[in-house]
Amino acid sequence: MKNRKIVITGGPGTGKSSIIHNLEDKGEKCLHEISRQVTLEAQKEGIDQLFLEQPLLFSEKLLQGRLNQFKEAEQLKGNHIFIDRGLPDVVAYMDYFGTNYPELFEDTCKQNQYDLIFILPPWKEIYTSDNERYESYEEALKISSYLYSTYRRYGYTPIEVPKSSVEERTNFILDKI
Repeated sequence: MKNRKIVITGGPGTGKSSIIHNLEDKGEKCLHEISRQVTLEAQKEGIDQLFLEQPLLFSEKLLQGRLNQFKEAEQLKGNHIFIDRGLPDVVAYMDYFGTNYPELFEDTCKQNQYDLIFILPPWKEIYTSDNERYESYEEALKISSYLYSTYRRYGYTPIEVPKSSVEERTNFILDKI
């Protein structure tokens, strides 16, 4: 039986990483968000904010990294693998910023399908910004709407995770799978 690939997505600052860490604490297999890693690698090469300075290159690196995670999830042992953001997130962000991209992005999303999508809604009370998360809460709201529509465009029906404690949100996800 193949692994079920389960994406946890949502706009910036919605609690994805906290849930992923809680899932890991419960013994679940998880793959972490890679955008900060891509940003840090670019900073080592002297590019302060790759996403802002070269958005297409940043997105190409993200797409490849998330495709690698998709393939890694297929190789892991277990019934399901949780992934912090999926391939369609790259397209959603590019659409949000109005960045043109090659057909390869669409094709990659269509050819590599996840089994289940959980989406975390914007939540002003827990939203914070930091060195890598520079969006305002209002921008996070708009990004969230792009994520919803992009996942639907690829045929998914995202399951919205209710606003509650990390533990309750984690249990909601586990109950649904």
